[in-house]
Amino acid sequence: MQVCGVDDAGRGPVIGPLVIAGISVDKAKIGELKKIGVKDSKMLRPNVRTRLSKEILGIVDDYHIVELDVSELDKVVHKAPKLHRLNFLEAKAMARVIEQLKPGIAYVDASDTKTERFKNNILDCLSFKLRLISEHKADINYPVVSAASILAKVRRDERIEEIKQDYGDFGSGYVHDKRTLSFLYSYYKAYHDFPPIVRRSWITLRNIVNDLTQARLV
Repeated sequence: MQVCGVDDAGRGPVIGPLVIAGISVDKAKIGELKKIGVKDSKMLRPNVRTRLSKEILGIVDDYHIVELDVSELDKVVHKAPKLHRLNFLEAKAMARVIEQLKPGIAYVDASDTKTERFKNNILDCLSFKLRLISEHKADINYPVVSAASILAKVRRDERIEEIKQDYGDFGSGYVHDKRTLSFLYSYYKAYHDFPPIVRRSWITLRNIVNDLTQARLV
């Protein structure tokens, strides 16, 4: 039986895409994923993630990746209720991955606080029936989801490096990163706008504009 794992990378950052990755592997080969040491991608160093991503592709039978760019995210987040709509967008993206892989059972790392609602949103978008397990921390508890999380994180990191070729080193793209915030403040002061790589619906940008306006720097 084919078992699928699906996870995301880049849900929270203000810069760059949200990436959804899924893998499909025969149940008998899940032990091979454990053997190479897959775990939640956030628990691994970048060089280890990169190495494991290549080993994962040598074990799994299939994989599929969906990227949601900043414009797609903004279309959803600008509408209310914001969080639920973003969760639904991610559920639809995970359904696209599962639809491509056609497993008998799929494990997903639930983005919604209500795991059953997230599960049902995915199932509603599928053209076939399967057993779907939607849980928090699935990327820690199930090797197939850990493997998917690694592929998603490596792909997002690749996209961020590509963006940096055009815009310079802006850090991780997360709002808690001082380098990212410094880049956004400097860019807005210089151009009175933000670059097309940012999620304009994120409140961080409104705060930056307000700060600079109050300080009369723009």
